[in-house]
Amino acid sequence: MAGASFWSQFELRQLRCFVAAAEELHFGRAAARMNMTQPPLSRQIQLLEHVLGVKLLDRTSRAVKLTPAGRVFLLEARRILRLTESAALATRRIASGEAGTITLGFTAASGYSFLPRLLLQRASHAPNIDVALKEMVSSEQVESLLTGRIDVGLLRPPVTRNEFSTLKVASERLVAALPVGDPRIAEATLTLKHFDRQPLIMYAAEGARYFHDMLASLFEAEKSAPVTIQSLSQIHSMLALVRAGIGAALVPEAAMSLHFDDVHFRPVETLPEAPVELFAAWRSENDNPALGAFLDLLQPQSGQGLEEA
Repeated sequence: MAGASFWSQFELRQLRCFVAAAEELHFGRAAARMNMTQPPLSRQIQLLEHVLGVKLLDRTSRAVKLTPAGRVFLLEARRILRLTESAALATRRIASGEAGTITLGFTAASGYSFLPRLLLQRASHAPNIDVALKEMVSSEQVESLLTGRIDVGLLRPPVTRNEFSTLKVASERLVAALPVGDPRIAEATLTLKHFDRQPLIMYAAEGARYFHDMLASLFEAEKSAPVTIQSLSQIHSMLALVRAGIGAALVPEAAMSLHFDDVHFRPVETLPEAPVELFAAWRSENDNPALGAFLDLLQPQSGQGLEEA
């Protein structure tokens, strides 16, 4: 392998010497440009001509000219050198973490507001890092992080695996989604008491465990007991039922961006004020060079609610 590496460098040096001489049409200036003396420069070009089996330069005591073959080969030599320089630059960027690919898992709800902001941040601050998106529920993200299928997950707490590092990246308020004709539309702000003994489209314990447990805890703390009429796992499906007049639902504020007709949103007072949390998680031993630069994009967003988008 050492011989092959040496041979590759040797060939590139020949090309660089030829291009310098072809562009300068003067061996003295070409040698100075290459930081070498004329005899080694001439020798490199002679070796290249020998390998190719053609004469590339006509040299007299008065002038240096490209042969017809030399003019054609100059175009190819420049292209090869550009490719090698581009490959070297790309390799250095990837090794330093300035470029590369991050595979990102995300929940559907995080795609309403936080994820688009994150991707815009990447486009302006880390344009050489590509992001491959994988929509997954939080439990699937945990498994995918462990197996290396994704590099980073945007998921709901709790994240308790010792193998992971985590960062809280957003929190947001809850809003009530109300159908046409619901008397609570007249209220500027609602409390959880407004849902006591009232029909509610609830989150399913299987498939939306985080939201189910969070709402159950909030209602219990307020001694409010809504009547569950349907249990679903997807927010857009819940809003579709609200639009159909089946009942009300409590959803993250970012879901307002879905713009369902005939669905009215009202803020809901809770304690804490912004109970819906989103975390980034990644395997602490992940050796993807691009990971550090991607995590830097998340840092400014830490502590910002999605409502600030």
